[in-house]
Amino acid sequence: MHSSSERTTGSPRADAGTGLTRRHMLALGAGAGLTGVAAGLPGAWGATGGRAGRVVEPFTLGIASGDPVADGVVLWTRLAPEPLQLGAMPNRPIPVRWEVAHDERFRRVAAKGTVQALPESAHAVHVEVEGLGPGREYFYRFKTGQELSAVGRTKTAPRPDQDPRRLAFAFASCQMFEHGYFTAFKHMAQEDLDLVVHLGDYIYEYGPYEYVGRSGNVRLHVGREVESLDDYRLRHAQYKTDSDLQAAHAAFPWITTFDDHEVDNNWAADVPENMAGPNATRESFLARRAAAFQAYYEHMPLRRGARPIGPDMLAYRRLTFGRMAEFSALDTRQYRSDQACGDGARVDCAARLDPNRTMTGPQQERWLLDGLEHSRARWNVVAQQVFMAQRDTDPGPPQRFSMDAWDGYAAGRDRLLAHVQSRRVPNPIVLTGDVHRSWVADLKADFDDPASATIGTEFVGSSISSTGDGTAENQDAVLAANPHLRFFEDQRGYMRCELDAERWRTDVRVVPYVSRPGAPITTSASFAVINGAAGAQPA
Repeated sequence: MHSSSERTTGSPRADAGTGLTRRHMLALGAGAGLTGVAAGLPGAWGATGGRAGRVVEPFTLGIASGDPVADGVVLWTRLAPEPLQLGAMPNRPIPVRWEVAHDERFRRVAAKGTVQALPESAHAVHVEVEGLGPGREYFYRFKTGQELSAVGRTKTAPRPDQDPRRLAFAFASCQMFEHGYFTAFKHMAQEDLDLVVHLGDYIYEYGPYEYVGRSGNVRLHVGREVESLDDYRLRHAQYKTDSDLQAAHAAFPWITTFDDHEVDNNWAADVPENMAGPNATRESFLARRAAAFQAYYEHMPLRRGARPIGPDMLAYRRLTFGRMAEFSALDTRQYRSDQACGDGARVDCAARLDPNRTMTGPQQERWLLDGLEHSRARWNVVAQQVFMAQRDTDPGPPQRFSMDAWDGYAAGRDRLLAHVQSRRVPNPIVLTGDVHRSWVADLKADFDDPASATIGTEFVGSSISSTGDGTAENQDAVLAANPHLRFFEDQRGYMRCELDAERWRTDVRVVPYVSRPGAPITTSASFAVINGAAGAQPA
């Protein structure tokens, strides 16, 4: 958000300790839904946002932080006393104060300032805090009038020349509100993590009952299929009211990137899924894309450089965590060629092999290849959306491939993997969402030759809720037809990753159901990648 803010920076000393753990902080400031601690406070919000004499909670959508760097992080909130009525805010700027502290009780403030929440940005605020210490935990909050937000926890990245002992994060995707509860996020918030990576499908664009999960639709979208800016704002707000999602945002900084459902199912560049309704023309689809990007930016802890200009948004970026890991977050929608052979799963689609077809666009591809080649990190992570490994979904001849995944852009995948191999990029790891199942795959020099070199590892995370409750679905035939695919499971959840100098460990964290709240979580499988040895093995 292009607003000025005042900042004062204190000493970046490490926290001397307050006797409160992060769990205590969450219980004090955020445990009861993370909707703020202002209820009942006498204040002036009635003069700014609500009816006279009425105290209104403005922080109903929670708080968040994101895109951490060595000296700072982005802080986010949005003022919305009536979130399902487009916020119900006055049509004027509202000052919002923010604070970052070394301790949960804000006795040692590290930075603070004021930012204007503007009506043209749905009264969302993005604060790019600077001057913090590297690799350190901080706590933050917002205040407007006399209303305080919940307290959030965040953490800066280590300096590029630092070599941290450990990095832990979780990655997730695909949270269809109607298909189930976001219980996995509740458990994620209790993990010991440095950050969260979200790989897309943060919202779904469908109207009520337009996409039915296997266990039914247990809660409903408000409004129709989203088309306009107001529609997208309402949909993001509805998702943001989920207390489990708010808990995970408040507990860790996030790196976010979008996939298709933030705009329209299976869209590609300026081509929608169907040329009908809001997508009747290229111009009408680009208007829809512009609205979707604007609302997405307004609801994510993103830096000013990601603020969209019309239908264009710079979403791909690189974040470094010392010498331990470097994350290249991709945009595999905005610049891709239209899906080959009419999309879907296809047999004998020669167009998918066309070297001129691109998943990332030439500029982003060059950025990615150059970044991987010159990285000094031990683990090089590509955080992206769709299945990268070859996946023949029809065991036995003929082969059948998804045209929306990298199989539909095979030449681009070949260029990427050949570059990683020839430049000897250390420990390439690909993180993927989209398919609502958990997979682990070897990335091969030649997927049709099991004896060819293994170049890297792909971890494909399941959905938070999309498709509903998990099943005992069996994919043994698909695994046999694709020997580089090492693991499959159909349960909802996320993947937790912990890496050090010698080993990367991924735990598959799953809940047994999402059709009702309260599910427990377990680790169903664990895999390890050894430094310098591509390919995952059971841990």
